Amino acid sequence: MAMATVSGNADSEVGSSGGATPYLEIRNLKTAFPGHEKPTVVVNDVSLSLARGETLAVVGESGSGKTMTFLSALGLLPTSGRAIAGQALLSGRDMLKLSPREMRSLRGSEIAMVFQDPLSGLNPVFRIGEQIIEAIRAHRRMSRRDARAEAIRLLERVHIPAASSRIDDYPHQLSGGMRQRALIAMAIALDPAVLIADEPTTALDVTVQAQILELLSDIQEETGMGMVLITHDLGLVARHADRVAVMYGGRVVEQGELDAVFKETRHPYTVSLFRSIPQLHTPADAELTPIDGQPPNPAELPPGCAFEARCYLAGGRANCRTTVPKLARTDREKHLAACHYWQELTGKRASE
Repeated sequence: MAMATVSGNADSEVGSSGGATPYLEIRNLKTAFPGHEKPTVVVNDVSLSLARGETLAVVGESGSGKTMTFLSALGLLPTSGRAIAGQALLSGRDMLKLSPREMRSLRGSEIAMVFQDPLSGLNPVFRIGEQIIEAIRAHRRMSRRDARAEAIRLLERVHIPAASSRIDDYPHQLSGGMRQRALIAMAIALDPAVLIADEPTTALDVTVQAQILELLSDIQEETGMGMVLITHDLGLVARHADRVAVMYGGRVVEQGELDAVFKETRHPYTVSLFRSIPQLHTPADAELTPIDGQPPNPAELPPGCAFEARCYLAGGRANCRTTVPKLARTDREKHLAACHYWQELTGKRASE
């Protein structure tokens, strides 16, 4: 696979690995919702870059800002939320400055999103075929007959059996895995250059999870599209990502190539994520180490590092409590971390 590029603020290195021109580039994005006394910032100075053919995994606990980052970029935020700073460039066009009509023309045709809940992504009162046909005809001049034939081809492409008859099913008549495949068929109907997959295998059993991710990988290989994989499942990341961005408290706290982040971790939050899940080399009777405490409330972030209260490395150090660490280069080029004491992690495995 090719390599994607991520960075977390204006002081970090931003660019595409191997000189590839980014197709999607998010720069210093900040998103906020109204609060009681001041706006609540849920995405804070986030920058991400993705070229075609690359897979970027964005990981972190619920509430870390993963999904909000891309809802902001695509103009799909709830009514009260808005991007208050930054850019979201698609082929050089800032999507944050486009009109709703212009954004509708881009969504689906150039960039598409698969949501984690297929029941909420599909309209329950319309047959799945009608929903795919509508998406096709909204962007292409095509007769209903031809659009239906294209919809059947798409359902076959995502391996839905007996597609010519299942096209007339309602969402509730499909299994969870089949509904997710139908959503993917709708998302790829117009051959977008970028696909954002938000927890695409949540609530699916392990076998179906593997099938869905292999399907996305196959489509990516066929079309060359770039893919953003939003997930908390580090196993999926290990099998499918080129690069990884770890988010916490609305910020990117670590980023780099897959092997660097997994084997030479440079942020204590990433280390804690690894410690909380079983590893291949972990003895069967070994106890996992959950992360103490809860993720921070975006409306009540501390003045320093958002992870300080849960961090085993902070140890009451004053600057962890008072100063937000910048995302900056570590001991390896293109491996960035937002930690005052990342040097103390060198030479250690994430599970140690």
